[in-house]
Amino acid sequence: MSEPPVLRARGLSRNFALGDKRLIRAVDDVSFEIAAGETLALVGESGCGKSTTGRMLLRLIEPSAGQIFFDDTEITQLSASAMRRMRRHVQMVFQDPFGSLSPRRSVGDSIAEPLEVHGLLHTAGERRARVAELLQQVGLAPEHAGRYPREFSGGQRQRIGIARALALQPRLIIADEPVSALDVSVQAQVVNLLQDLQEQTRISYLFIAHDLAVVRHIADRVAVMYLGRIVEIGSRDAVYNTPHHPYTQALLSAVPEPDPDVPSARIILPGEVPSATAVPPGCAFHTRCPIAQPRCRVERPAMVQMPAGQTVACHFAAPFPLGAVGNSPR
Repeated sequence: MSEPPVLRARGLSRNFALGDKRLIRAVDDVSFEIAAGETLALVGESGCGKSTTGRMLLRLIEPSAGQIFFDDTEITQLSASAMRRMRRHVQMVFQDPFGSLSPRRSVGDSIAEPLEVHGLLHTAGERRARVAELLQQVGLAPEHAGRYPREFSGGQRQRIGIARALALQPRLIIADEPVSALDVSVQAQVVNLLQDLQEQTRISYLFIAHDLAVVRHIADRVAVMYLGRIVEIGSRDAVYNTPHHPYTQALLSAVPEPDPDVPSARIILPGEVPSATAVPPGCAFHTRCPIAQPRCRVERPAMVQMPAGQTVACHFAAPFPLGAVGNSPR
């Protein structure tokens, strides 16, 4: 019998009301699951709903509709106290490593805070030992506990954020653009750290990102979002090597090819992304889609299984073997 998923999202939606009575459809009927020890990457352009989805999983933003299951517990109806206990098992690493740490608290205080909130520390010695252990786990020295965030580089601050997330030994970490604010060389160090920690602890990740090169390095599966909807989801190799949705194909074709002698097959999409206050009917992508038909303007496509294993929300999906044209993302 296969192990049940750590987390399942079913039909998640989130609308935000504007003062003029319009609604922003930030997330629209999103479903996915994350297995133990797996990294699911959530990718798409800025504003597509990735971060809102991640925050809904912790109920930092309340869903407008849908269900979230952690193990077999449906958490959207939990009380505030029960939700606080549940967050011991699901933690978050934020995009801005400086903004997510209090400048008035030492690194040791920030790392120890979740342990204190959940009543897991009993003596000062226990506190020092656990903070030192967590700092070493993310590649920092125990003596750094007495310093403040301003004394560290961006990469070191993100390591501190990861140490804080690890403090409660969670089963799932939601990493919201955890390397986008870092230099490229530092990005690789942080991504490698996350992978090492996963090998050691079998922790699961929801890795939210827009950098497809980073995603290919860390993800087991990839979910592609457009205007609040998942349009393609499947294994990393299936999505990267034979993307079926026209939007996925366009995203991957834009990944730079490091060899200047290799021809590219860049797909240029017409127009702009529509406003989330006026999502087009039918398929939300039809206003920019190169293969759109009249059906796409009126009928929302269901998720359909493809031969390579991924599921795609497209009436006319066809594989696009990027490797065959020499623009295979690395």
